[in-house]
Amino acid sequence: MTFLVKLFASGFFIGYVPLASGTFGSALGIPVALGQARLASWNSWAAVASFALFVCVASWVAGRAEEIFGRKDSSRIVIDEVAGYLAATLLLPPTWGILLGAFVLFRLFDVLKPFPAARIDRELGGGWGVVLDDVVAGIYAQACLRALVAVGYL
Repeated sequence: MTFLVKLFASGFFIGYVPLASGTFGSALGIPVALGQARLASWNSWAAVASFALFVCVASWVAGRAEEIFGRKDSSRIVIDEVAGYLAATLLLPPTWGILLGAFVLFRLFDVLKPFPAARIDRELGGGWGVVLDDVVAGIYAQACLRALVAVGYL
């Protein structure tokens, strides 16, 4: 079980990349988001449900990974970046502009940790804190993307 937790928490060991593991973890979100978009084209409710399930599983995995790695929000844990990127792209069309814009905006908000992301990470803690602060960053990115689509930039 320890191996599986490390495998999924690290995004199939992408989290072991010594520099910018979060950026590489976010990039792993792109093919996952494409799958999510395909599911959404079939049934948007199924896409939302799969996202919610992913967040729940990712939170459990991240919490167990913190115990295994012996470190709060270890840089080896990148499943939270995938969850955040999925939040940024949920129910948006999977165009290259959206996918790239989501990547840039999500990374920006993930680093800046606007309210309430930093507070969630600090006060909630555990796997839920690790994942939900990234989901908040993804929600901010999604709001920006929707605004850009509305004004015709994407």
